[in-house]
Formats: sequence, C-alpha cells, structure tokens
Amino acid sequence: MTDSVFGLMDEWGPEKIVVVSDRKTGMRGVLVLDNTARGTGKGGTRMSPGLTVEEVSRLARTMTWKWAAVDLFHGGAKAGIQGDPNDPNKEAILRAFARALSNEVPSEYVFGLDMGLAEDDAAIFLDELGDRGASTGLPRALGGLPYDQLGVTGYGVAEAAEAAAHSRNIDLKGSRVSIQGFGAVGQAAAVRLVALGATVVAVSTAAGAVHDPNGLDIGKLVNLRAETGDACVHHYGSAVPADYALTVDADILIPAAREDTVNDVIAASTNVKLVIEGANLPTSPSSRRILHERGIAVVPDFIANAGGIVAAAHSMAARYSPFVVEPEDIFTMISTKLRANTTAVLDESGRAGLTPHEAAYALAQKRVLEAMRLRRQIPKTATDTIDVLV
Repeated sequence: MTDSVFGLMDEWGPEKIVVVSDRKTGMRGVLVLDNTARGTGKGGTRMSPGLTVEEVSRLARTMTWKWAAVDLFHGGAKAGIQGDPNDPNKEAILRAFARALSNEVPSEYVFGLDMGLAEDDAAIFLDELGDRGASTGLPRALGGLPYDQLGVTGYGVAEAAEAAAHSRNIDLKGSRVSIQGFGAVGQAAAVRLVALGATVVAVSTAAGAVHDPNGLDIGKLVNLRAETGDACVHHYGSAVPADYALTVDADILIPAAREDTVNDVIAASTNVKLVIEGANLPTSPSSRRILHERGIAVVPDFIANAGGIVAAAHSMAARYSPFVVEPEDIFTMISTKLRANTTAVLDESGRAGLTPHEAAYALAQKRVLEAMRLRRQIPKTATDTIDVLV
C-alpha cells in the first residue's frame, strides 16, 4: 500500500492523504487534499463499496483543475467511504468518519455531496462536528442549498452542451442526445436540454436503458424515477441493456454516470458529433485522442460539470451566514461561466491543435502554477519543472 500511495504523488500533489478506520462501525475512509494553493480543499464526499484511495486521488486532482478552470478560489480535494450507501448502519459510519477527520474538517476540507450521499447525510456531518461549516449540501431547513433538487450540475452540463453545439455550428434544437446515467446529473441535464429544444433519444440507469429515436418523454421518466428509482427504465417500457445508451445513433453523447465508461472501442465506433462529460473522468486519454482524431469534440468534465462547484462556492461563502443563497444567482453564474469556458476551450483546441482536455488543462494549470509560485511553494523562476498532465 505504501508504494501505491507514493505512486499517486507528483509535482502538483497530493499534499495530504488521510486514511481512517473505526473498529466499532467498520468504517474505512480516505481524504485526499490534492492542491490547496488557491484555497481550502473542497470536493464531494462519496460512499461506494469498491472505493479505492487511487479513485479518490484521481477525483481530487480533477477538483484542482475544476476550481481553477472556473476561476474560483478553493483547492482540489475529495473524500470517500468504502461501503454500501444503503447500509442500515450508515449514520453510525458517517459519524465515525466525521470524528476521524475532525482535525482536517472544516479547517482544511469541507464535506460535500457525491455519489452515495444525500442532504440528510450532510446534516449528520454537521451534527457530529457541531459546526455549520463542516459541510455543504445541507437541507434547506439547515440553511443549505438543495443541489440535487435544483439540478445545478446537470443544468450546467446542458448549458455547456448548447455552447459546444454553437461552437461547432450545430443547432441544438432538434439535435438527438443520448444520456448515460439518469441520476441527479443526467436527469437535470435531460430536463434542461428538452427546454432548450433538444431531443433526448436514450437514457440509462444501473438497471438498463430506454431508447426511442423519435424522443423520450422525459417528464414521464422523471416521475417514474421518483417512484421507482433506477427501475424507471423498465416501467417506461422496452428496456435494453444499460450500455446501449453509449452506442445509439445520436448527435450528442453525455456520459453522466461513472468514470471510465467511454472506452477506445466506443470512441472508435460512435457516430456522435459531440461528447459532453457529465460524469467525472468518463473518458481515458486514449479514447479522447481517438475522438479528437475523428473530429468529435469532447467537453472535459471539469468544464462541463462545474455547475455543482459554482453552487458549492456560493454555499461555502454562506456557511456561517444567516441568509440563504438565492438559486437565481447561482443559475446565472453557472450559465455565464460554463458557456464562456466551453467556448474558450474548444476555440483554443482548434487554434492550437490540442485536444479540448489539453487546452482545458493548460488553462487550469497556469492558474494553479501561478498560485504555487506566489506562495513560494515552487521557485519563482520555475517554468518547466512541473509536467503538464493530459
């Protein structure tokens, strides 16, 4: 384990990896503070049975670039618990996790919501540590901003999709969209895309997928998901295997579930014109290169799904305030920042002959590098000592 942890480190970070456990509850978790040159570590907290330190480290690095890309002043971090989010002992596990990280939270890291955690879980973190600043994503009754209910991340993905379509001279109205993943992100993206005039032809959940080349009834699917969860695709009718959403005939593909889902085979065979990364790390460097060489633009995750961190930034600023955050302000900023960033990255990609990821990394890394220089974390003259990661 020691060698594998050291293998995660490079010139950018991580600055700190904290692995914690609790014998009584069986809790096993990790916090990764990747790079905090631009501010306090902030990133979601997830819970999944197969969670690994490497997974959390990769996600923390993505947060470093995401904060820098939207030019908001927090640092990259991520936390996770290895376990079943449906465990009947979940509350005790969450409390043990919070206690184990009380030295780091909230001075170095603030809990948030990610896969496997919901607003009620954020409330548990707050209660256990007795500090309103311990977590974002709190219920409205505790002064929080209901991210999932508002659908801020998915809304931003849809805004990025329209900006990307415009950049590529594609009319979003009538464009066929396939969404892999119909959780909080995919669902909100689908609703917003329909409002913008797109036709959603396929969606998938862990239970399967549904496809209609003439367009799905997204309102019906939303209602079914509220009633039946992932099984909504079966109740909708004519369900097919979940992976089908990655291969259907469409103009735009939005992978909005897990990391590493768009592999080289899919990249080489898909007929879409745009890929908008709704999930974190859904493509690999090799699959992105294949897509780029085929003329298919990929809007990077830390550009397209940054709506959640715009909302998180507002929530971070309001943690100790008696006033609630106004959702209208958040949606306006999400639209402005994500559309501008998407256009800038795709334009730079075309101008410099880079993949969109390479162009986006260059933008984010320049900002982080400057902060590291100003804080004397690296020599002032350092220009070539840190590798650009693509």
